[in-house]
Amino acid sequence: MRLFLYAAFSASVSSAVIGPCNPAGIVPATCPITDLHLALSENASISQNRSSFPRWSEYHAPTPGAIVNVATEDDVVATIKYCNAKNIPFFAQNGGSGWISDFGLGPNGIVINLHGLNKVSFNVARTRATIGGGTLISEAIEAAWANNAQLTTGNCNCVGVLGAILGGGYGNLMGLGGFGVDTVISLNYVSPDGKLTTVTPKDRDLWWALRGAGPNFGVVTSAVVKSTYVPQSKNTAWLGSLIYGGDKLEPIVSAINTIKLEPEMNVFLYFAVSNAKPVVLVTPFYYGNESTARQKFARILEIGPLSDTTAVTPYNHWNDGAEGFCIRGGRKPSYGAGMLHLLPAVWRGVWNEFVEFTKNPGTESSIILMEAYSLGKGRSVPDDASAFPYRQVTFNAAALPWYSNASLDPVAEAYGRRVRDLWWTNDNMTMNTSYINFAHGDEDLEVVYGAHLERLKMLKKKYDPANIFNHWFPLAPRPQRGASQAEPE
Repeated sequence: MRLFLYAAFSASVSSAVIGPCNPAGIVPATCPITDLHLALSENASISQNRSSFPRWSEYHAPTPGAIVNVATEDDVVATIKYCNAKNIPFFAQNGGSGWISDFGLGPNGIVINLHGLNKVSFNVARTRATIGGGTLISEAIEAAWANNAQLTTGNCNCVGVLGAILGGGYGNLMGLGGFGVDTVISLNYVSPDGKLTTVTPKDRDLWWALRGAGPNFGVVTSAVVKSTYVPQSKNTAWLGSLIYGGDKLEPIVSAINTIKLEPEMNVFLYFAVSNAKPVVLVTPFYYGNESTARQKFARILEIGPLSDTTAVTPYNHWNDGAEGFCIRGGRKPSYGAGMLHLLPAVWRGVWNEFVEFTKNPGTESSIILMEAYSLGKGRSVPDDASAFPYRQVTFNAAALPWYSNASLDPVAEAYGRRVRDLWWTNDNMTMNTSYINFAHGDEDLEVVYGAHLERLKMLKKKYDPANIFNHWFPLAPRPQRGASQAEPE
């Protein structure tokens, strides 16, 4: 996700101390997890202060009783074994950016914060990288830049690398390297019963399931992925923002439809509010020089942007335009849809919905997003090569309301559903689709897992029969585990 709209966002971050044990955020002897620290490494810690690790969205955010900040893979093993023994619900997270509407983690649950596992290393040839399960995209890119290398990562710096990759893995370089799930060489994984193992293509079923539906099967604590040697002097791309008035929307959509996206290219379309006015943003990307880039995107440039900030930019700054999107807190009930086509009339309808919604006070940070990539490399891999189901989807879009007043929730939810329905009902796909990392949480499982759902359910029974991992688009109904499974309101 790239925005190139800097100062437009503001959100409040809750500093509330949470949990059933102690309002001061200190784990006392009476807390049900007071003895967990005995099983953890020296640098691990346990916190009940939710402000120590705020989530990207406070909308239906989990409210755990404690956050376990792990420092080693063995800490993850120890925490999972402890939770199983005590019948405590838990899930692991890194960036805290997932926006599913129901995590199913009650106030006695535990969040395993993986960010302490954020080391990135490369082999001598820079053809492989080992990425810790707590690494943010910004950290991975900085490590790659320092090592004269490139990685296939997502476009938003504050998101966890492996969470994005294991959902499918779109990114600027996917036209050259394919989907993120296709760059994975091996995975270190903690199973539902707390065993740390390395999963490779030899582990046929589990290897398939983890790459597309990983959170339903365990915790990935590190991964070895493909990387590419690129010296810093050549590790640049042309990118930036083009801003247009709403009257240019139809020609922009038509231009995006007609541009052939070559492997070095991608393009995003946004609706945003700038200087109190709704605008259309286009953010083109070309891995190459400016003169060639302008030729490739001539159809969009010829429409005549009000502003053009495009420039040749080094690899470690490609995602700078999305920094405003990384602001944590606020309420962001988001709705995503996959599409085969961009229809100008549909996008005019979405524009009208966006303009109307952002008339509500405090909603000016809301956006509409559409991403279009070169998909030839990704589609050269068979559809059933991994659990990621939607290689044939051409465009992914999302409506992201953003506000702080909880009383707007019903308005934002209705708006998000209307926009999603506009995309779905006019696309002629055989079924509705949502990329798992863009989905809201109210969709039928077929919408998220597609044709792979039945195989995933079968493998879930094999590898996680007790349904320990059930907080991210769960493949089986959540068990009654621990003191509470309901999200407190």
